[in-house]
Amino acid sequence: MSVSRTLIKELLNESSCTHNKVKKSGCDKPKPGNTSGGCAYEGAQISLFPYADTVHLVHGPHTCLGASWETRASLTSFQGENNIPLGYCTNITAQDIIFGGDKKLSEAIEYAISKKHPQAVFVYETCVTAMIGDNIDYTCKKAWEKFNIPVVPIHAPGFAGGKNLGSRLASESILNFLIGTKEPEFIHPFGINLIGDYNVTGDMWQYKNILEKIGVKVVSTLSGDGRINEICQAHRAKLNVIVCAKSLITLCRKMQERFGIPYVSVSFYGKRDTTNAILSIIKALCSKEMMQKAKLIIKEEENSLEKKLEPYKKILNGKKAILNTGGNKSWSIASALQDIGLTVVATSINKSTEEDIAMAKKYVSIVFKNPTADQPKLIDEHGIEILLAGGRSLYTAIKKKIAFVDVNQEKKRSYGAYNGLVNLAEDVCAALSNPVFKLVGKKAPWEK
Repeated sequence: MSVSRTLIKELLNESSCTHNKVKKSGCDKPKPGNTSGGCAYEGAQISLFPYADTVHLVHGPHTCLGASWETRASLTSFQGENNIPLGYCTNITAQDIIFGGDKKLSEAIEYAISKKHPQAVFVYETCVTAMIGDNIDYTCKKAWEKFNIPVVPIHAPGFAGGKNLGSRLASESILNFLIGTKEPEFIHPFGINLIGDYNVTGDMWQYKNILEKIGVKVVSTLSGDGRINEICQAHRAKLNVIVCAKSLITLCRKMQERFGIPYVSVSFYGKRDTTNAILSIIKALCSKEMMQKAKLIIKEEENSLEKKLEPYKKILNGKKAILNTGGNKSWSIASALQDIGLTVVATSINKSTEEDIAMAKKYVSIVFKNPTADQPKLIDEHGIEILLAGGRSLYTAIKKKIAFVDVNQEKKRSYGAYNGLVNLAEDVCAALSNPVFKLVGKKAPWEK
């Protein structure tokens, strides 16, 4: 099933999105030729790459794959060969464009299965192979029948639209080809699926242990530390939990319609949001006994956290920060920074949904859409002392001689849940006391 206009229109007009209910505005529309910085293929790849037991085969030019090694620190507990940092590509050439790339794809799938012995193969369609009309569905179907393992076509060519649309297209493939294809030996009465957490630097592990301590069973994850066998059994969970990533709300709605699984949307950044997330999950599971246990465990975790944060809060109290991440992090990271004592003056809402923008305004008084123009101006006007953003904003911090912390997917430590908040406080304090940010902005000794 190649990607169709009807499917794209359906995904862009998701009925569960608040802005579509109220304004009927639709999600980000496809902009052919303007997908730099995040196309549909990239969104699909990011959403599914954390499956370490799966070969991720890109059917297109090797430039689409790029450098897969260490692109995102999605940690896994998988004991076999970790396929997350490994790059597999058919490397379509001019000759394949003329004669078709189906044969090359078939050979690549066979090679990957015979050499790597994965639990599944995901085949990613790209702009080139979509336009020349390679029959990816047929090739994948034949390979599935021959090797008796899932070979799943992911129809998300870059020209279809942006990252969010790519994530939704990827989830369509997972729903149609994998979810509901296996039955578990035992159906847990309080089983959940974690949707949208990619376990970057182990964020998911920070709160998963707390949930299991309360009595909640994580049936499957899409896709941080995920397993193919588990996602095939995801239809037997009692609740879907969307962790920040609103792009996958369509999957949750369709699973509710198809399997009767309700869903909640939560964030595990910061003390307040982590506590609210745990209580929201337990409330949705309708267990009074678990709720009592959850409140006791939360109290223990919060008391322990406050003791650990006390020395950091003394340093950070009154310090002014600006946040430039966009998406759901525009408010979730803002909440976490406030919990450690920082004053968040402004946050970027670039690439944020209408729901994210509304949430950001609840936490921060100033929101801005154009980081390039607005960020330096706000730093000067409000006497900002630290910038928290992705790696590209480091140069702004250097020019303005203020401290910087990377809080995007390139970060090196987990900032999720209670323990992650201590890591965040420690890194912010270290950045503020680091003299390099003031020194590096100065002129060299030999310059006038």
